Amino acid sequence: MTLFSPDWFAALAAIVLIDLVLAGDNAIVIALAARNLPDTLRKRAVLWGTVGAIVVRAAMTLVTLWLLKIPGLMLAGGLGLVWIAYRLLVPADDGDDHGTPAASFWGAMKTIVIADALMGIDNVLGVAGAAHGDMTLVILGLLISVPIVVAGSSVVLRLIDRFPVIVQLGAAVLAFTAAKMIVAEPLLDAVFDPHALARWALYALLIAGVLLAGRWAQARRQPAET
Repeated sequence: MTLFSPDWFAALAAIVLIDLVLAGDNAIVIALAARNLPDTLRKRAVLWGTVGAIVVRAAMTLVTLWLLKIPGLMLAGGLGLVWIAYRLLVPADDGDDHGTPAASFWGAMKTIVIADALMGIDNVLGVAGAAHGDMTLVILGLLISVPIVVAGSSVVLRLIDRFPVIVQLGAAVLAFTAAKMIVAEPLLDAVFDPHALARWALYALLIAGVLLAGRWAQARRQPAET
């Protein structure tokens, strides 16, 4: 594809649009992971979490063709994201993230990078397809998405401070994203492709399951903390 040609700009516009659509999930993960950090560390978590997410996505893009050959990849990624969504509702065990602010900061970084790697599997495939193999376009699209994700994460964090119920909504969004990844697994085409009801049942099951499991874990923890 010729640099700066009409086709090149059209492909770049498509990639930016994909990044804009996908920035919502990234912003939610980063905001939920950083919400329990001290104010002095929140901005660092948002910035470096975004950078880490972009680096992971860029690396995954380089091996897209290899990723496509791995059977069960979408299923494994979806199941992993279900666990991340649950953990974001119950973010700290007694011996885990209650340590120093630095430990909490790196715990947030780990959650952000792992969650984005899991979510980014199908996202990377979409971006790579729109770029038609042009890595310059992919890298430009990723760089453009950085300020979008940073701004989105900051907005979500402010909203969480005012409306804590957004934590539940964010976990539900991640559970829905996980369900979509599982439905997109080629090994399960025979289950989900002919049966729309099966797809919607999985969406409902994972969203309700994550929220109920998170509420149950929080209810068990509260008596122990009082």
